[in-house]
Amino acid sequence: MNNFGMYIHIPFCRQKCFYCDFASVKAPESLYRQYTKALCQEIVLYRELFPDICLDTIYFGGGTPSILPPQLIGEILAEIKNSFALNNPCEITLEANPGTVDEAKLYQLRQNGINRISFGVQAAQNELLKNIGRIHTIEEAEKAVDDAQKTGFKNISVDLMYGLPQQTFTMLQQSVAWAVSRNVQHISIYGLQIEEGTVFGRLYDEGKLLLPTEEDCEKMYDYLTEALPKYGYRRYEISNFAQTGYESRHNLAYWQDKPYLGLGAGAHGYYRQKRVQNPFDIKKYIKKCGQGVLPFETEETVDAKAHMEEFCFLALRTIWGINKQNFEEVFHKDIHAVYGEKIAALRQKNLLEETDTAVSLTTKGMKFGNSVFGEFLL
Repeated sequence: MNNFGMYIHIPFCRQKCFYCDFASVKAPESLYRQYTKALCQEIVLYRELFPDICLDTIYFGGGTPSILPPQLIGEILAEIKNSFALNNPCEITLEANPGTVDEAKLYQLRQNGINRISFGVQAAQNELLKNIGRIHTIEEAEKAVDDAQKTGFKNISVDLMYGLPQQTFTMLQQSVAWAVSRNVQHISIYGLQIEEGTVFGRLYDEGKLLLPTEEDCEKMYDYLTEALPKYGYRRYEISNFAQTGYESRHNLAYWQDKPYLGLGAGAHGYYRQKRVQNPFDIKKYIKKCGQGVLPFETEETVDAKAHMEEFCFLALRTIWGINKQNFEEVFHKDIHAVYGEKIAALRQKNLLEETDTAVSLTTKGMKFGNSVFGEFLL
């Protein structure tokens, strides 16, 4: 039986954050029910395509999945359990905005089978949260984490961001201290990326976005990567830190080249050496599911060259790096026959390190990951 992951995109938000370019919209609640029905139809269509797979992980991302009533989340999970075998235990994650949950809702989500929750907190200062378009306060974030713990969640993740407009180094230290004080099991850190088509993208083009300097951002990055391990959060991937045993199994599957189904508007899937993507347009997505056809509108075969490149730079995101034996089993070549010169040059620059079994990024390599990944393009 093949083990797969499943990603479910919930494209609804109460308000789009100023930095966000994900597929998400503000929509009437009447659309939530139609969308849930379409998701259940898509699940059944995938069951017909893959009757024998077992799901290791299920991940509700967004948008703001926690905006959906728990009953609808329950219906989606019931259809999944009716359609596929689930690993025991199956990691089932839901992303949540602290401004959209309360104790009753969290309790219902837990009862419905969600066993991991990921809160997008981003910062510990209310003024900063407001300035980046978040709809919650730090007090609401604190209550959300406390309520999650109260209702039985033992696997809680928090997202933090650095390099935000008008964010200072002290503010970042306060955010880390806040997250650590809540005793969550997992912390993700993201540097702000300015994307076209976002509020911040427009302000940046107009010269109205007051950002920390490159030096300040580097100082923030260095602080995060040094401080979090001291608090007991081991860095296991470029942007992710976890207490022992609480690494995100779903995200690890992406980095370990495992197949996954992507459901919902704008979602991507990867299986049988191909990538598929559903339409971003919610009504188009709902219509296609209703017609009884898998709704993806792009399908791309991942050729051997692209597969090898992706295999390498996804694996390099993790502390374990590229497993040499796995590389040989997948591609029937020794990694040095393909990348020997590149590996030697990157080791010389202290960006890579190598053991008998693996090739991985050094601490310096993690900092300059994108330039290292570029070297693995054939």
